[in-house]
Amino acid sequence: MIFRSAGFRFGVIYALLLTLSATALAVFLWWATAGLLDRQTEAAINADAQGLSERWADGGLAALVVTIDERLAQNIDDDAIYLLVDPQNKRIAGNLAAWPPSVTEAGPWYGLPVTRAGLKSVANVQRYDLPGGYRLLIGRDVQVRAQLRALLADALLWAIIVVLLMATIGALVVRSLFRRTLANVSATASAIAAGDFAQRVRLTGRGDEFDQVADVINDMLDRIGRLMDGVRQVSNAIAHDLRTPITRARTRLEDAALHAETPDDLRAAIERATVDLDGIVAVFQALLRIAEIEAGSRRSSFAKLDLVPLLAEVGDLYGAVAEDRGLVLRVETPDAVPAYGDKAMIQQAIANLVDNAMKFSPKDGTVRLSASVSAMVFVAVGDQGPGIALDERDKATDRFYRGESARSTPGSGLGLSLVLAVAHLHGGELRLEDNEPGLRAVLVLPLAEEEDGSALRSRPRQVAVGR
Repeated sequence: MIFRSAGFRFGVIYALLLTLSATALAVFLWWATAGLLDRQTEAAINADAQGLSERWADGGLAALVVTIDERLAQNIDDDAIYLLVDPQNKRIAGNLAAWPPSVTEAGPWYGLPVTRAGLKSVANVQRYDLPGGYRLLIGRDVQVRAQLRALLADALLWAIIVVLLMATIGALVVRSLFRRTLANVSATASAIAAGDFAQRVRLTGRGDEFDQVADVINDMLDRIGRLMDGVRQVSNAIAHDLRTPITRARTRLEDAALHAETPDDLRAAIERATVDLDGIVAVFQALLRIAEIEAGSRRSSFAKLDLVPLLAEVGDLYGAVAEDRGLVLRVETPDAVPAYGDKAMIQQAIANLVDNAMKFSPKDGTVRLSASVSAMVFVAVGDQGPGIALDERDKATDRFYRGESARSTPGSGLGLSLVLAVAHLHGGELRLEDNEPGLRAVLVLPLAEEEDGSALRSRPRQVAVGR
């Protein structure tokens, strides 16, 4: 219904604000004009009363009569009204013929019709009681002021009517603009709900708040599109990469069931199939681990830590592997590398980088694990392998992505994806650089400052592990 629409509510709010503003302006104008006229009239009468009271005190009745006559003679605007009567209500001085019957008390203001020189008019008067039973009426003819007040009231009334009309038209325009703007967003959302993910909210080009909202919505839709593409790619990669080991395990089990002649043959086939299935389980565990890291569920375990012992542990862990493969693993670190994060995740990320470097390093090659501290913590792992082409580095961190040089190398294509997830969780990044030759992967992490606000920087120490 129209009354439930947001556009109607915004239009009504606009109309109410405009009407209230115009009404407040009209009230102010009335107070500043008609009210000012009334205040001037009252001030003039009070000033007359003060002056005539002083004359009565100084010269008595005779002086008061003379003063009234003088003021009437000097009244250029011809709007002064005076009437002095005795205790018997007989006129003594003034320009009124008789005392108005409605003026019965001293103090209140009276608005009453009067007749002066045969002309009917309207006056504001006030009564003053004098000693001896004498009474004095002082006032001003406000006929012209009343006409001006009526003219002003008519003008303000018509102004309010015009404002109401403009407010109604403005409310309709606001509602139309609001509906048209939201119709753009609604049409885009409907198209996307129907499966057309290429639709985007149109921008007006004005750079206003609606364009800012449209930018945010479009960015969100772009991100959703990338995520959905990623999901499809991951699904395809899972189907492609897992089909081979599953098929191989099934073939081995079937072959063993049909042709195994001894229990040892059957056991060997089962063990080989188990190895294939363990590889599949490892892939799913890596995917779950990446999802857990991206969800940020481990931030509660963040703490300050020194990466030097952690890097030494990684060096010790892969030292024997390096020696078996005929490689040299060098660990170069300063005396202290203060960082902030989850120790287990950082260790796993560094171990993945070292494992990748050793996989692609040629025999007699060197894998260098180093750390440095400046504004951030930099943990670098360099190898002397084939490296990654510049146009493939953006894709290298995608899940299951394997470059041409890695097709024949064992692995699931999830190692760099996990490292990138750890880096993002810690507010850092993963950089892939040319090692000339080989690849240099740099894990950037936030720096944990010491108590004095500075990080320890000392000369690097080198440890060679392996052949």
